[in-house]
Amino acid sequence: MSIRCIRCYVSGKVQGVFYRASTRKQAIRLGLCGYVRNLPDGRVEVLACGETRAIDALVVWLRRGPSQSRVTAVEVESAADPNIQGFDIV
Repeated sequence: MSIRCIRCYVSGKVQGVFYRASTRKQAIRLGLCGYVRNLPDGRVEVLACGETRAIDALVVWLRRGPSQSRVTAVEVESAADPNIQGFDIV
């Protein structure tokens, strides 16, 4: 089992469309830990840690998002493990 952590910055119409709640639901379903939060510039930040296969599945989902959203870009970078339990909306 390979564990990895990523930080993603999601751009587009991603605030006010249940993007954070939907991301949390997907992350929990995939068994990931981390958080999702709105940024002042209109993007959404996602920090996720877990099995590589689950992380990859979340990134695929982030590029699509919930039906109300319109994702234009997802930047993905490696992140240090913050040792967070659960997946929260911040």
